[in-house]
Amino acid sequence: MDKENIKYLRFYKNKKTDTVYWVDSPERIGEHLFTFDKRKIYNLFADYPHRMTKEEIAIFDKENPFWADFFKDRRK
Repeated sequence: MDKENIKYLRFYKNKKTDTVYWVDSPERIGEHLFTFDKRKIYNLFADYPHRMTKEEIAIFDKENPFWADFFKDRRK
């Protein structure tokens, strides 16, 4: 995602204590986007867990147990 389009994104957390920000983008309907730093944005279905660091995976799984269970076969 280029810097010009980032200004149109809305970042939010499910809980105040979460590290993961979920991303709403008016141009990307139906995608589940998330980020840790509001710069590098991941697509849940395309990037998890292959394009993430071990630390990012651990944080994501802890904060999002539903998705960790949903994708458990990808981590074998």
